[in-house]
Amino acid sequence: MSEGKVAIVGSGLIGRCWSMMFARAGYSVSVYDISTAQIDAALVSIKEQLETLHAVNLLNGQSVEEVFSRVSGSPELKDALAGAVHCQECCPESIPLKKKVFGSIDALVDDKIVLASSSSCICPSEFALELKHKSQVLVAHPVNPPHFIPLVEIVPGPFTDPGVTTATTALMKKLGQAPVTLLKEANGFILNRLQYTLLMEAWRCVEDGICSPEDCDTAVSQGLGLRWSFMGPFETIDLNAPEGVKDYCERYGENITVICAEQDKLGARAMKGSATADVIHAAMRKAIPLDKLAERRKWRDDRLAALFIHKREMLAKDQGSA
Repeated sequence: MSEGKVAIVGSGLIGRCWSMMFARAGYSVSVYDISTAQIDAALVSIKEQLETLHAVNLLNGQSVEEVFSRVSGSPELKDALAGAVHCQECCPESIPLKKKVFGSIDALVDDKIVLASSSSCICPSEFALELKHKSQVLVAHPVNPPHFIPLVEIVPGPFTDPGVTTATTALMKKLGQAPVTLLKEANGFILNRLQYTLLMEAWRCVEDGICSPEDCDTAVSQGLGLRWSFMGPFETIDLNAPEGVKDYCERYGENITVICAEQDKLGARAMKGSATADVIHAAMRKAIPLDKLAERRKWRDDRLAALFIHKREMLAKDQGSA
């Protein structure tokens, strides 16, 4: 028996990933796009990706055919939305486009469906303010590829019904994702605010001649990243002082503040069209030629899959010994 119907609006990469995850969790999925050719291509890709997940035992004991049977395409938005309990919008990052798409959705839905955007950077207030059903709107932003990286950022607007936020958080957990909720709208949400801060400091390290691009990457992949793959910055400092966070702040806080104040004075650097971009690009191309990027992306996804499986096994072990 189906868990309910979900409408996926937009059949690109993220729409296909959401389709797989909802179908794997037992939901009937209707994929909408503006052309049947795009829908057909998406359905082929979804089945191929399900076969990849099945090969690493990530379909929760189900067959590819069983999961894929829950996915269908719809060239009509009205049909895709009919009877759906959740709508996941997966269109390009354009405020005018999202206003148009959500306006069309708004005219067709009831007062119960949850209307979620997959946006990585656009807050609900920027596209949903004028909607009749704005209290049902929020952002549920996945990280690519979401079937291997479970984080989902839940971003309610100031007008979002708290019950919608609670229900969406529960739904994400049911899908096997790891939702985090913003307490207010913020540019960049959580993940990109953290990611961009590190990226900008890495950029300055190269631009100011502190280290090479290669050594910046190594400092993360062979240093910080090993810790961060299973715990966050606050748990890291909690474990790095005998008496926890407050002890850490007493021991190291003053020096951290001094370093960060220096970084603040250095300011953000231009990335687009910069000489530093040329330096970093050249370093990356020396390691991985352009014609090998697709191969390297597959390597990345394979490593992410292995890490995801390992983390899931360790979580089960931790819970079993608790």
